[in-house]
Amino acid sequence: MASFVFKAQRQLKKIDRSNLFQGMVIAVILLSALLIGAKTYSLSEKAMALLSFFDRAVTIFFVIELVIRFLAFPKKKKFFHDGWNIFDTVIVIGSLIPDGGSGVLLARLLRIFRVLRLVSMVPELRILINALLKAIPRMGYIALLMFVIFYIYAAIGSMFFHTINEELWGDVSISMLTLFRVATFEDWTDVMYETMAIHPTSWIYYLSFIFLTAFVFLNMMVGTVLEVMSQEHERYRAEQHGETADGGEPASRAQIEKLEAELAEIKLLLQQQLNR
Repeated sequence: MASFVFKAQRQLKKIDRSNLFQGMVIAVILLSALLIGAKTYSLSEKAMALLSFFDRAVTIFFVIELVIRFLAFPKKKKFFHDGWNIFDTVIVIGSLIPDGGSGVLLARLLRIFRVLRLVSMVPELRILINALLKAIPRMGYIALLMFVIFYIYAAIGSMFFHTINEELWGDVSISMLTLFRVATFEDWTDVMYETMAIHPTSWIYYLSFIFLTAFVFLNMMVGTVLEVMSQEHERYRAEQHGETADGGEPASRAQIEKLEAELAEIKLLLQQQLNR
């Protein structure tokens, strides 16, 4: 019995890691996206029935695919330690909610999010998302500093320019919205020329603000994301080549699983010899 379970698990693992199966999953995810888009058009009842049939087929495929991944996983308790596995499980289970009743909006919403499963299936996309999530704490400090600069400039603008245009510089909050318009270059020259008619040197105010926000802080944001993304690529490359990120001893997940499989085979052979 143990031998049968072990062989079945190895076979499921081969299926899960095969390029054909991975390609099928990606194709079904893209089909799911097309089905979601098609349902937004005014179609006949026959066409909607056909789309519903394909939608149920996609849901069944996702359930089977998730079961295969779970059964192929060597340690079942650690399957949900991976955030991407939790995400896929929630999306797949949510897709099983029927369209009728009070859960219709939730069911449709989760069906839309099935397209995001493409991220969990493509390693390059996972690297991008992981890098973005890890960069958020660092970007938060940059955003806090940006808020301080926005607040200081908004207070100065409100004090000097509120008599020129109350709608743009009436108070600090309105001034911050105006500065956001300036930072995004949305007709910012109109705002500048309006104040320059009264205060000719106010261009210094705008250019210094744009230099800080559009150039300095934006490049700091980009640099932070690129740094974390480089670390994620290095970590992924190290795992693929069976080494740690700093070039140390081999410690990839694939090698560990391979060693566990070989040890299980040796243990099984020893048990068979002892039983004889």
